[in-house]
Amino acid sequence: MKLLFGRASMAGELNFGWFGSLLPGWELASCAPDRIADNLDGVSVVCPLGARIGADVMAAGGFGLVHQFGVGLERVDVAAATRQGVWVCRVPGDIGGNADSCAEHAVLLLLALARRLDEVRAVLAAGRATERPVGTSLVGATVLVVGLGAIGAAVVRRLAPFGPRLLAVRADPGKPGPAEVDLVAGPDRLHELMAEADAVVCCAMLHEGNAGLFSAAEFAVMKPGALFVNVARGGLVDEDALLAALESGQVGGAGLDVFVHEPASADDPLVRHPRVIATPHVAWHTSLTFRRTGELFAANLKRFAGGEQPSWAVNSPSFCRLPASGAGIGSEVEGLA
Repeated sequence: MKLLFGRASMAGELNFGWFGSLLPGWELASCAPDRIADNLDGVSVVCPLGARIGADVMAAGGFGLVHQFGVGLERVDVAAATRQGVWVCRVPGDIGGNADSCAEHAVLLLLALARRLDEVRAVLAAGRATERPVGTSLVGATVLVVGLGAIGAAVVRRLAPFGPRLLAVRADPGKPGPAEVDLVAGPDRLHELMAEADAVVCCAMLHEGNAGLFSAAEFAVMKPGALFVNVARGGLVDEDALLAALESGQVGGAGLDVFVHEPASADDPLVRHPRVIATPHVAWHTSLTFRRTGELFAANLKRFAGGEQPSWAVNSPSFCRLPASGAGIGSEVEGLA
């Protein structure tokens, strides 16, 4: 079986060779995100990472499974996959280490903004330590978490010991939230709760219905000087509106791990803004995530290769396209055992 990754390497200091011990006997290949369709010869499974997997890519190969290394599937055409007999799977964040790692990063960014970490380090480095900028504390503050899935729930659990009042907005407010949350509301109350918050942490999953969720209108209702953190997806934020809110002081600071266009450019005005702490989509990049997700990912690929239905599928094709021996379009079979 052959697995194709849609990126040249897993991370700057981590190539794909470490998968060899998890998938013995498999052929591992990788390519640039925009070259997937040109590298599908004999491929059984595609791991997109950040690559777009549309109907055209599926038609170009015979693979029967698209499996994300992690959670995000916004660049995979799930409907087209279902029509073409291709399973689409993810590794849930709450078991793969992704949620824990992203939550830690969200707290890191929020604390760094609240305590003005960049400014404090800058005055010390410049020999002006007596200036000592005054930070704020989370004790008694109100923090709104938008999106209460695996990452949002993990953020709440980590913030609670710092002593803030915790509010949350989720698509289905009827679902129970973590006990630490004082109030869970639906999207219709987003503006109301943003107006109460000293900090807003975005953990929502991006989909067609919520692109640009945080626009000029949302930033306008925030408390002047409130903080904003995004560890979800860049497409949830109108970046021009956020930049304008930072320039006016309406938003006191932003911690951004994700951007609309990635990788983010060093010349991006948000990356360079003095009240922004920007990181290059690394919230999930921890040894914990790679180890746990890697083990679950590999086990699911073996399940698929053995003729079983893969776990954590987001679709249910009526037939499954299995790769034929060698290159080209695979055969079709009725489902999987």
